[in-house]
Amino acid sequence: MGTLYTIATPIGNLEDITLRAIRLLQEVSLILCEDTRVTKRLLNHYQITTPTRPYHQHSSQQTEAWVMSQLQAGQNIALVSDAGTPTISDPGARLVSAVIAAGGTVTPIPGPSALITALQAAGVDTSQFTFYGFLPHKKGRQTLLQAIAAADHTIVFYESIHRLEKAITALADSKKYIVVARELTKTFEEFIRGDATSVATIIRQHPTLKGECVVIVSPARSETLAGDTAKPHSRARR
Repeated sequence: MGTLYTIATPIGNLEDITLRAIRLLQEVSLILCEDTRVTKRLLNHYQITTPTRPYHQHSSQQTEAWVMSQLQAGQNIALVSDAGTPTISDPGARLVSAVIAAGGTVTPIPGPSALITALQAAGVDTSQFTFYGFLPHKKGRQTLLQAIAAADHTIVFYESIHRLEKAITALADSKKYIVVARELTKTFEEFIRGDATSVATIIRQHPTLKGECVVIVSPARSETLAGDTAKPHSRARR
């Protein structure tokens, strides 16, 4: 049986890819990706000509069965997401589970993750944190936000800009320290830091917000981080 490689790809800057990832993307028989158009930009950049095929949350059981048949025939296959690490808030987890259940081999190729990238520069306690992925749009959303407000350790979640302000505003009474990271590794990479009220105000008045953001919610600024002079709204050009 062939191997399924889960390969992390850049979240923005195309230079953020490992040599091992490039080699395996060249060597496998097929690359499964959320959106072939997105993945093609990366492949073209590195002159990789391996065939691609869509695999996403709406893929049918027939597609999954076909992938399994290719693995059982001895083909090695790569699984990538549009950006970052596959299976982290990503539909690839279902396929990984199926391969493991069939006795196959799944080999992770580490690399970029928006979650870890944001935590690297957040300036909060990362000795313990909980990751919620994308918050639910409706059912259970308010309950989860209440749990985040009551948490005694760092919480991380992903959020669309369309729901971002409301999510931050819901935490205003909790006196949490908030970090919103956007455009990570890109030219207009930005970290918005401060209490929930000030961060919500910055977001509401922001002229160029787009895409998805990483939101980090910390109980309070650690005394060991008190020397950090980062402003609630900071931008770094790269």
